[in-house]
Amino acid sequence: MPLEIVQIPVLNDNYVYLAREPQSGAVGVVDPAVHEPVLAELKRRDWVLTHILNTHHHPDHVGGNMALKQATGCKIIGPEADADRIPGLDIAVGDNEGINLGNETARVFDVPGHTKGHIAYWFADSQALFCGDTLFALGCGRLFEGTPAQMWSSLSKLRRLPDETRIYCAHEYTESNARFAVTVEPGNATLQQRYDRIRELRAAGQPTVPSTLGEEKATNPFLRPMSDNIRLQLNMAGADDVAVFAEVRKRKDTFRG
Repeated sequence: MPLEIVQIPVLNDNYVYLAREPQSGAVGVVDPAVHEPVLAELKRRDWVLTHILNTHHHPDHVGGNMALKQATGCKIIGPEADADRIPGLDIAVGDNEGINLGNETARVFDVPGHTKGHIAYWFADSQALFCGDTLFALGCGRLFEGTPAQMWSSLSKLRRLPDETRIYCAHEYTESNARFAVTVEPGNATLQQRYDRIRELRAAGQPTVPSTLGEEKATNPFLRPMSDNIRLQLNMAGADDVAVFAEVRKRKDTFRG
């Protein structure tokens, strides 16, 4: 049976996720920015928290760690490469390791770029990827601690997962990402259709997350540096993928649309 996944909006635009493995009843929370909404949702569902899964050290991803651990006795799992910056870390994991949530196993990917120690969790049986701030719907994370080459390598790892993989990213940035995406690939009709749908969802107060990896590969400019349309728009026909990715990221960093 697949994971039961509950999306909890917190702060201004963060998403925290509860993931329950139904056979064992094990429950993980991904990147708890704050603890109160998580405890309230657990109580409402009569679920018992067993694990915290952190993707990286930023406060809006680990801010609830210690209060949740104190309240529930859960184990905190996080990136080995950033172990000293994860509050309350019990289990440090790295690339290609597996972590068990009840009867389901997540494969861990090292995906540095946004931070030096960022990881992602892929639950293959549930077709679910919890990718923190590495990959967003129509976007990717800013390069605070990494290089374009590192981030493109990280995104390339995730890009190889099955198209039906659902992308549970940590922020509702999709509408602003879409406004930017159409400036670097204006001829992508699939992207324009997606942008129209995103505007409808947000106008109705609905989330745009999760998307699927197939959707992202067809429309997310940060996964498409090989696109002839993007290269033409950027006047970078002969450049390599890292250079094109770097230019797209640079333009997004200063985009004010």
